Amino acid sequence: MLISRAPVRISFFGGGTDYPEYFLHHGGAVLATAIDKFSYVTASPFPSHLFDYSMRVSYRKVELVKNIEEIEHNVYRECLKFCGLEKDIELHNVADLPAFTGLGSSSTFTVSLLHALHSFKGEFVRPVDLAYEAIYVERNLIKDQVGCQDQVMAAMGGFNLVEFRTEEDIIVNRVPISPKRLEEFEQHLFIVFTGIRRKAADVVVKQLKKVASNTNTLKDMRAMVDKGWDILTSNRQLSEFGELLHRAWIAKRSLDSCISNQEIDQIYQLGIDSGALGGKLLGAGAGGFMLFFAPPELHSNLQQVFENHQILHVKLNAPGSQMIFS
Repeated sequence: MLISRAPVRISFFGGGTDYPEYFLHHGGAVLATAIDKFSYVTASPFPSHLFDYSMRVSYRKVELVKNIEEIEHNVYRECLKFCGLEKDIELHNVADLPAFTGLGSSSTFTVSLLHALHSFKGEFVRPVDLAYEAIYVERNLIKDQVGCQDQVMAAMGGFNLVEFRTEEDIIVNRVPISPKRLEEFEQHLFIVFTGIRRKAADVVVKQLKKVASNTNTLKDMRAMVDKGWDILTSNRQLSEFGELLHRAWIAKRSLDSCISNQEIDQIYQLGIDSGALGGKLLGAGAGGFMLFFAPPELHSNLQQVFENHQILHVKLNAPGSQMIFS
């Protein structure tokens, strides 16, 4: 049995500029980190000659199929076809966190699955090529309107400034941050689940229709990526990062009315009133996890205010997709 895993991510700045609909015209970038929450895929040989079906795949349900076209799960189906595997394989997926919560879990699964399939065939694929393959599968085979940051972060891991030029020309710049400053930064993060789950593509489709009218705002959001990098890699106060996050959230909210709602706005305001310097909804919007940036000594206030919400504790700078058992 082979076991692969790939991390989900937290994106701080630049989300929305990682869509080809935008970056092919204006260039895009994000500042993001992989976190210690993973999507796992197991792959093992399946003796189809002993059964009346040729492969087994499982996720929230189990599919037993005679041929690849019968697979209902589009990511399993298209990744298997892409890798040229049509029988005699058994695949299972489990994850540390639920899907549709703003952490890029869908693309993380795609990356982890592709990694497992290549390893099953005895093939080595560079992390960057794994990212490119996942982007191709999702955008061209499955035809999902997804951005390109989640696949890169899942494949490459780390804490990065990622620049998007084309779907085959993506530059990953590691953030040169010391372990001590990274730990201090990590202690400022407070993540709360809004309780709302949604599919990112349903939110994004509305935003993509407004790319032309939102170009100036998206350019401002792209510029915040460099400002965030400057704060992290200098001796400037980390409080500036929190204030910049607040500006980023205001900009993100303005892209489309579907990004936030009264419930989300109330959660954000509660965080600000309890001492957070800034924050943002993670992912495309409309639900998922809310990230706050607050001095560590004020986290007890936030915990009291959000005692009825799920709070997520994470470690940053997690490794990219890897085989953990083979």
